[in-house]
This record gives sequence, structure tokens and C-alpha cells, in this order.
Amino acid sequence: MTLRWTVPALLSACAAVAGAAPVAQDSFIPLWPHGAPGSEGHANESERLEGGSYVHNVHNPSLAISPADPARANGAAIVIVPGGGHRMLVFQNEGMVPARALNRYGITTFVLKYRLAREPGSTYTIEGDAAADARRAIRWVRAHARDYRVDPHRIGIMGFSAGGELVSLVADNPAPSASAAGDAIDRESARPDFQVLVYPGPLGIPGKAVAGAPPAFIAAGSVDTCCAPPSLALYGQLRDAGVSAELHMFADTDHGFNLAMHNDRISIQHWPDRLADWLSDGGWLVAKR
Repeated sequence: MTLRWTVPALLSACAAVAGAAPVAQDSFIPLWPHGAPGSEGHANESERLEGGSYVHNVHNPSLAISPADPARANGAAIVIVPGGGHRMLVFQNEGMVPARALNRYGITTFVLKYRLAREPGSTYTIEGDAAADARRAIRWVRAHARDYRVDPHRIGIMGFSAGGELVSLVADNPAPSASAAGDAIDRESARPDFQVLVYPGPLGIPGKAVAGAPPAFIAAGSVDTCCAPPSLALYGQLRDAGVSAELHMFADTDHGFNLAMHNDRISIQHWPDRLADWLSDGGWLVAKR
């Protein structure tokens, strides 16, 4: 049996989350217990929150965990990667709002704070540090699957805009050369079981390892000059490689529609239901036997 939620109920939940207070700092679990490799010189620096929604100055990557209600939890998990151009994190509208919405489908969610390579003065790289944070997040969830009643074989990753670039770098491109595992978490697989890209940026697309890529759901606006072309390109690549993929291009829609927080188009209000349909059709919302 799969759970279905009406669009009004989902949007009502999203609106409630949008007005909620930011997640408390002590609710975040660091991905590395002693700090991220390469961030040692920033150990004493604090993150900066702008306008209650936008996060800056991330040096200790972490996860905000939002468990599904036990009454409807089905064992699926999604790591959510907010966008922000690698200059900031759109943490509410592309992080916690979708996290709480996905909870209604029985999915336990993990919202990632990753290092920002294009923030002024940053010494990080997207392909190196930010992508490493995304891989570590998947490994962390897989290593702690039992703690959160998550199926380690139904862990997906979902990214918006710049976060979508990290999804593609992790899911559709070769993993970096293996190095000695720093801890038990590093020995877990960083490959997501499925991928969700919402108006993904161009970095990482075309993918260089699409033949082994996980199933994909891709959504973008048709007039998005940044991110419509990479969405189309990745879909074509995956289709030609025989990878299960679904593409939604929304007419007359530009970038940054998130979960319709600032867009009243009916198609955009309904797009989360298309994702729920895809997750259900793919069997991701049902325990494997």
C-alpha cells in the first residue's frame, strides 16, 4: 500500500513549514566528528544566517534530520541538497520545506549543509569539497540506516539548482579514486539508489558515467536559460544509456520555483505530486522483500 497526499494538503504543509522558525543549530549532526578534511583552519568559525533562510560560511558540513511520522514511515530516505549558487544555501525553501513535505509520503529526510566554493574568500572547490560532502552524507545515512529505520537500499539524493549539480556529480559521474577510509562511514557506498534533480545547474552535465547511473527524476522550467539545457541534456543521456528517467519541463516557467512558495502556476503547484507518482511507480515507497 502506498501513501497519497492531495495537492492542497501538501501545499498547506509547505506553507506551515515556510513560516516556521529556523532549525536550531544543535539539531544538526556533523558529517565528520572531528571536522571535515580540508576545513581544519576554519574550526572556530561560525555559520552565518541571513534573513532566517539563507546560510553562509559553512565549514563543518552537517545534516538536519527530519524523520517521517512512524505511522506512515516506509523506510525510504532522501538526502536533500539546497541550492544557492555555491555562494549560500537556500536552506528553508530548498531544504526544510521539501524535507517536511516529503515526510508526508513516509520518507525520512536529511537536509545537507555543504561547503560553499563560490562564497567570497572560499578556498573550497565544488568537485572536491562540496561533492565530497554530498557523498559523505549518503554514506552517513547508509551507515546509520538502522538508527532511523531506513532501508539502506532505498536512499536517494535530491538537489535544487547548485544542489542539483552536486547530485549529478555524485550520481552521473565517476567517483574519485579510492583512498584509505578514514572511518567506518567512509567504507559505505556513496552511490544513491535514485536521484532527483530540480532545475539542476550545468556542472556535472553531461555526465561521464551515466551507464551506471541510478534512476532519475528531473524537473525544470522551459524558459530557464541556466538550467533547462542541462536538464534536457542529462535526460537524453540517461535515456540513451538505458537508465530509467522521467523529465518534466514546465511551460513558461523560469528558475527557482522550489515547492511553489512564490509561484501560483497550477502545474508548479502540482509538480511534487509528479515526484510522488514517480517514487511510487519505482517502488521506492514500498519495503523491499
